[in-house]
Amino acid sequence: MKPRSILIGALVLLVLGGALLFQFGGSEGSATKPDGKPTTLTIASIAYPHQGEQRYQGQTAIIQQQGWLEAELAKRGVKLAWFPVPTAVGGPMINEGFAAERIDFASYGDFPAIIAASGGVDLRLVVPVGRGQNVYLVARKDLPARSVADLKGKRIGLHRGRPWELPFSKLVGQAGLKLSDFQIVNINPPASHAALASGDVDAVVLLSDAHLLEQKGVGRIIWSTKQAPEDWKMRAELFARGNFVDSHPDLARIVAEAYVRAAYWSSLPENRDKVIEIAARAETPRSVVEAEYAEPRVGWRDRFSPLYDEALVGHYREVADYTFRNGLVRSKVDVDKLLDRRFAAEALRDLKLEGHWPQPQQSAAASSARGDRS
Repeated sequence: MKPRSILIGALVLLVLGGALLFQFGGSEGSATKPDGKPTTLTIASIAYPHQGEQRYQGQTAIIQQQGWLEAELAKRGVKLAWFPVPTAVGGPMINEGFAAERIDFASYGDFPAIIAASGGVDLRLVVPVGRGQNVYLVARKDLPARSVADLKGKRIGLHRGRPWELPFSKLVGQAGLKLSDFQIVNINPPASHAALASGDVDAVVLLSDAHLLEQKGVGRIIWSTKQAPEDWKMRAELFARGNFVDSHPDLARIVAEAYVRAAYWSSLPENRDKVIEIAARAETPRSVVEAEYAEPRVGWRDRFSPLYDEALVGHYREVADYTFRNGLVRSKVDVDKLLDRRFAAEALRDLKLEGHWPQPQQSAAASSARGDRS
């Protein structure tokens, strides 16, 4: 597969993603009843094919299994609709859904959310999720590279504008280099796998699927954010349309409570094996999930914290700065407007979970300390 073929394939996926959005999104998300309430509440999330079905991961999968959210919305005459999004077109597809008001909530990454907000979409971060996800740099198995500096001048598969770009940029800067010191090939993760295997690129930047490439003998992980301060990680949270939560705060409160309930359930040590099993139901083997979670500096409970702490706020300010400084957006996002703290706080209070996770200042301090030791 040549680089030109890879790029054409990526474009095809984008077109297919738009077609899927039109087919499944429809106008359902904007339909209302005479009293002004929506007939349907739509939540988008990354999904994977599994045994002939679209399967979700993380808190979305848990919420589906528990059925609490669907039941609570039904009491109010509102239907819950889940909208599956392929990972290859996740950010752009969800942003299109928000802009067209076909979806009301979405669980997705920091970068595309900032890009949407900069483009005029009134987005709100309503429930944070944990301590972030790791980013990996994988080199070809036959390439004698040990660090990012050894890749200078090489071809690197990096999906621009996706959440893993910022950690990689930080790594490059730490090495005294710039992105222009590499031949960046802008391709999505599935195409990255094939490109590395065929030798069309020398290295790729990925999430936990990096472990899969290593286990298959396609490449070697030469760096990850496990070796960096915690705030280098990418983040994915629950976002919502601003005009939806402002018009229907009662429904937004119910959705937020469902995600906090799922976070609490996931954070219990006795549910660890079930959480890993859910994550492994998609196209991610259990061995990959366990390899991603093998990070002693992050406690199991903290992985699912829904708190707005200083580390989270600082991360989004940095993403806003980076996207604006590097020309990925035309206007800098107001992070204070993006963060809508009311719903998660209400859920924690109503569920009597205010003491379950460390308080924000304690969590931020611990995060800083762990980063200093990295």
